[in-house]
Amino acid sequence: MNLAKFLAELAEEKKARAPSLLDVRNVTSYTDYVLIVSASSDRHARALADHIRREAREKKIKPLGIEGMDTGQWILLDYGDVIVHVLQEMARDYYDLDGLWIDAEKLDLQGES
Repeated sequence: MNLAKFLAELAEEKKARAPSLLDVRNVTSYTDYVLIVSASSDRHARALADHIRREAREKKIKPLGIEGMDTGQWILLDYGDVIVHVLQEMARDYYDLDGLWIDAEKLDLQGES
C-alpha cells in the first residue's frame, strides 16, 4: 500500500486529474493496486509519467515495464504490485477503466488507509 500511495502522491505533484486508487487484490492476481489518473494533454501525460518514473527511481523503485510514452494517450507504468494508468481525459472516458474495476475497493487518497 505504501508504494501505491507514494505513486499517487507523485502523480498529484504534477497536477494529475481525478486520481483513483483501487485495491484489486480480491479481483485479480497479477497486481494488488491500480492507480488511474487523467491528464489534460499528451504533453501533460508524458510529464506525469516522467515525474513518477524519475522520482520513484530516486527511491530505487524501477518499473517492470512502460508502455505508451510515444503517443501520450494512455501511458502504463508497471511497478508489479501497482499498475499506474495515465490517460488523457477522452481516453479515460472511452476505455472506462474505473467501470472495468467496479468490483474493486476504491481507496481514499486523502486519509490513512
